Amino acid sequence: MNTLKGTRAAIFFGMLPALLIYIGIAIIPIFVSLYYSFFNWDGISAKSAVGFDNYVRIFNDSVFWLSVKNNIIIMVTGLIGQIPLGLLLALLLNRKMRGSTFFRTVGFMPVVISSVMVSLIWGMIYNSEYGFMNALLGFFGLDSWQRNWLGDTSISMYSVSLAYIWQNCGLYMVIFLAALQNIPGEVNEAAELDGATGLRRVFRITIPMIRSTILVAVVYSISNSFRVFDLVQILTGGGPAHMTEVMTIYMYNHAFVSRQFGYGSAASMLILLFSLIVVSLVNRLGREKEI
Repeated sequence: MNTLKGTRAAIFFGMLPALLIYIGIAIIPIFVSLYYSFFNWDGISAKSAVGFDNYVRIFNDSVFWLSVKNNIIIMVTGLIGQIPLGLLLALLLNRKMRGSTFFRTVGFMPVVISSVMVSLIWGMIYNSEYGFMNALLGFFGLDSWQRNWLGDTSISMYSVSLAYIWQNCGLYMVIFLAALQNIPGEVNEAAELDGATGLRRVFRITIPMIRSTILVAVVYSISNSFRVFDLVQILTGGGPAHMTEVMTIYMYNHAFVSRQFGYGSAASMLILLFSLIVVSLVNRLGREKEI
């Protein structure tokens, strides 16, 4: 018993520094932001209490709801693009093949490149005058498909989403690759003896065995989609006409550009609330499926 207590105490004191840092940089700022959300404050002059007025203004602002819609587009396209593509790449690179280390490095490279660089790369790809996208379409004789990919309000958000998928896909590839390599070799050998090969083994054996990892990846993808900021800010700045503006840019513009810190704090609280609701729903659905 004394040994168990000593082990628990050692674990607690070992985790204490990280816990204090987390409380300092994550938990306390949330409560500070919640406090400021009930004030009209420009960051310099005296604060004036406004109750829930900031929240009422946000709910009546059509631009805010447009930013919510854009975040949902990022979330859905991210789930559709990142998770299946990451899993497909992991399945391909989990096989014995020449140059697999090189391809894994190339696949993971967009994750370690800064968002500034990613934005500049995709800005050049999408450029309507000399960009690679329109040049490629022109090469195949598809001139009618050429677009101003970031300036056309009907497709600009999907153009941003494609860059977002490319930037993060490698992360999910590595996560799934680690899960695949933890599947015992005996399982695959037994599946082959039973005649389960190819796609049949993938859907009957492999995917069910890494199901918990896929669920974690889905939750992370969703939470990450609500935090997207730098890529969109550098690529489009939220334009044209707010059509690519996400909630974090909406919050940033009001808090730090318009110096409405109380209003921006209220927006940040709603970002946190939406993220918690969506992630909780996904977690609940995942648990129900397991039961």
